[in-house]
Amino acid sequence: MNDEEINHYNFNMLEGKIDSRLLKSLSTMGIEKPTPIQAKTLPHILIGEDIIGAAKTGSGKTLAFLVPVVDKLINLGFSKNKGVGCLIISPTRELALQTNEVLKKLLVNIPLTHSLIIGGEKKLKEVVLLQKGVNIIVGTPGRILDHLENTRNFSYKNLKCLVLDEADKLLEAGFEKHIVGIIKKLPSNRQTVLFSATIDDKIESLAKLALKNNPKVIAVKDYKQSTVTGLQQGYCICPVENRICWLYKMLKKSKKKKVMVFFSSCKSVDFHYEFFKTHCKASVLSIHGKQSQPRRKNCYNTFVNADKGTLFCTDVAARGLDIPSVDWIVQYDPPTDMKEYIHRVGRTARGLNSSGNAVILLRPEEEDFIEYLKREKVYLDKYNFGDPPVEVQKMLEDLIKKDGTMKVLARKAYLSFLRCYNKHPLNKVFNIKKLDLKAAAKAFGFIEQPHVDFLKARKRI
Repeated sequence: MNDEEINHYNFNMLEGKIDSRLLKSLSTMGIEKPTPIQAKTLPHILIGEDIIGAAKTGSGKTLAFLVPVVDKLINLGFSKNKGVGCLIISPTRELALQTNEVLKKLLVNIPLTHSLIIGGEKKLKEVVLLQKGVNIIVGTPGRILDHLENTRNFSYKNLKCLVLDEADKLLEAGFEKHIVGIIKKLPSNRQTVLFSATIDDKIESLAKLALKNNPKVIAVKDYKQSTVTGLQQGYCICPVENRICWLYKMLKKSKKKKVMVFFSSCKSVDFHYEFFKTHCKASVLSIHGKQSQPRRKNCYNTFVNADKGTLFCTDVAARGLDIPSVDWIVQYDPPTDMKEYIHRVGRTARGLNSSGNAVILLRPEEEDFIEYLKREKVYLDKYNFGDPPVEVQKMLEDLIKKDGTMKVLARKAYLSFLRCYNKHPLNKVFNIKKLDLKAAAKAFGFIEQPHVDFLKARKRI
């Protein structure tokens, strides 16, 4: 399908080709025109072909596989007694939760059963559902493999379709052994769909294991290099000791907007959340991988439904999450690589005709990172946010002197910040040897630098 055909394509053109109830659900959801990756992959998935779908983050991959999967199971007459017809594997609980919510909307008038299978939830409840019979499972690799190996009367021998969503993230998160274990358990006579934001040697190896010979590789143009068209991107140069003041000003300027702020560690999220929520009275939420599942789920749902506010997060929120109407992405701490940069900014300007903004905060010594992004065809403007509000620095320093709890949080955050710099893959740019440790400590409220015991042969500045 060429670009001109995609521009004139809409879901109503599938009338008579897919179940009318699916078209009704899409209409109710306000979706009339497919995104390019949906338009390109739907015809192939509908006729049962194995595919590797590659597209930029935020391109609409979820509906690209859900629509044909549901249509297939309807046509095959699936019911509870047939067990699992489709298994959808996601790299994170949040993405699985999001996919399940979209699936719920598609199945409003369709009698197929579905279940969310993720770690952190009560396993016994899942066992009961699986034994009763579930047609579509959305879940994370560890919990799914656990059920395949240990849950009695879990009927999956009739499986017709396996979907590996965000496959590159599945591999990055260390799930390769789980995926291999799952694939070995499943019937070989099935359709397999693999979606990924990027394709590399590891993805190709996984595809050889999971897919039939000669799968269709379907990609939208420049999926490896560029971010979406509606995204306005920039960077701001800020001395390390002024970082907290810069963030305060950024959040104040965007208090009527919806903002995501990315940090490099869970401890840094906790410290900044406590400071801005409790002591600056800012409207902030937080998500990171060490929180309990109920808390993560509650924060995610709250932010999804909010029309303004700020989410402090680690890269656990950088992949696949479709949070509506995010106005700004702030990369307060640097990403681990260019690919992670692209996934972070992909949380805004999602879908057709969408727009959004992104800014990354860099030290003066780190401006070379912009050249690395240019090599990936990502171009940033230089922003100037003006002078930082110095009174915020004084407030934080006074707080750290008086509040023992905040002092502990600040020290943990400071040390984790240094550890992330110390092991950063792109150490030619993000070089801890060029980092003034005492100045960096000021960004966490310390007048005197805390002791650092893991930097060998490093003098205190």
